Amino acid sequence: MVSIARKDGLTAPEVPRPTPVWRARRAYSRGVPTPHTPSAGRGILSGPVDGPWRAGRARRVVPAHHGLLVTHLGSRFTGKVVRLEGDAVVLRSSNTGLERLFRMHPGSFALSGEAVDLVRPAPAGSNAPGRTASGSVSEAPHKARVARAGRLVVEGVHDAELVERVWGDDLRVEGLVVERLDGIDVLADVVDAFRPGPDARLGVLVDHLVPGSKESRIAEAVCQPHVLVTGTPYVDVWQAIRPAVVGLAAWPEVPRGRPWKEGICAAMGEPSPGRLWKRLLRSVGSYADLEPALVGAVESLIDFVTA
Repeated sequence: MVSIARKDGLTAPEVPRPTPVWRARRAYSRGVPTPHTPSAGRGILSGPVDGPWRAGRARRVVPAHHGLLVTHLGSRFTGKVVRLEGDAVVLRSSNTGLERLFRMHPGSFALSGEAVDLVRPAPAGSNAPGRTASGSVSEAPHKARVARAGRLVVEGVHDAELVERVWGDDLRVEGLVVERLDGIDVLADVVDAFRPGPDARLGVLVDHLVPGSKESRIAEAVCQPHVLVTGTPYVDVWQAIRPAVVGLAAWPEVPRGRPWKEGICAAMGEPSPGRLWKRLLRSVGSYADLEPALVGAVESLIDFVTA
């Protein structure tokens, strides 16, 4: 122990000065971790990095199903759920294959940018409500209802398969049929033949819906009260899948003049678009594996047609 001299010749232990309040506040604002004193029975994952995150706010409860892509807010580690260990979850990074263990404290994880409470899935055969791939509550198995007069129309087969994979349960419950355009150029003819009305609304999902594009001009031409055209800014629906889901930091850049899918196949070492698409589709387990632009577009169309 360091001592200090007194005027009478004796020594006294040095008393450390308290940290000024302004310095503590400045350290906090800069993100500098504050000292943490572990208590008995607490492991290394119970420190500040693994602690509760904004525990005072109401959040959505999400079962930690295998394959769910989440971000641990304390460490910013993103990975898919591979298994549960007690009150903790193991995440595996799609980029590096690294696995890390995190406790499922309330609000410690984010799903598509939203802080959530990650919990153990309900045991098989229990009466607890489950979740569909779109995040909807599924109380019990539903039979598909009689098809509505309204329709959801998408551009091609890949769009239809992706919508079915994530929103299939919702579509069957709502009796909403998905049809393909096989090309945006025929949209005006499809709308005329369909004859939309109050009880037969038409929702149209398109790619590359940006100002000045061919798609935006066609969408404006068919605009009417019972038709809603919305979509994403992406060149192809493939881009609506988060690149991290398939082990990419970002989708590869394809030079102008080269077919986009052909360029992606070459960059990812796949011989054909059909084979690569099967790989991409298998990687999607829920809406959390998709970009928010597509999720928002599809859900707004479902709401519009079933209103």
